[in-house]
Amino acid sequence: LILRLYDTTNGVITIDDIDIKKFNINELRENIAYVPQTPLLFHTSIEENIRIGKPSATKEEIIKAAKLAQAHAFIMDSSNGYETIISERGTSLSGGQRQKISIARAFLKNAPILILDEATSSLDNESDYEIKSTLSELSKGRTTLVIAHRLSSLENISNRIVFDDGAIAGHGNHFDLSSKCLPYKSLINE
Repeated sequence: LILRLYDTTNGVITIDDIDIKKFNINELRENIAYVPQTPLLFHTSIEENIRIGKPSATKEEIIKAAKLAQAHAFIMDSSNGYETIISERGTSLSGGQRQKISIARAFLKNAPILILDEATSSLDNESDYEIKSTLSELSKGRTTLVIAHRLSSLENISNRIVFDDGAIAGHGNHFDLSSKCLPYKSLINE
């Protein structure tokens, strides 16, 4: 909804108290970095897949973004490094590698709004741990929305909103929600 892939049928979404429908859709999207659960990758080089975050980026900027996303090592181990061609939708990579490329795009884009939609769900525990501090750094000074089912993804998130069956079931910090919100308590006990 924030990216306006769909428009709201009820209610209003605002940024700085301005209805997002009043923004030019391209300008709105230029100010949002989105890391989806299932990254969209293309049949081209790893470098070009990262560059989608900022088409004018230099090779040095791409390498820096990949390092921040913990992707540089696996890229350098690939057959042709950053020039390695990946298959359509990135099926030649592991789920974690695809997500790291998507996270590198977000670092490269450097947008004021960041949406992390299950951004680490395909990472193994070690990679998840490594990248958490990186995502925390990426989030500094930005409006960051984190969509997550794993509570470990929310460690540094102070204001949480819990949805249950399409409606807000509660919001607040971890302590408040764990004592007052039944759907949140059930997530803790899983």
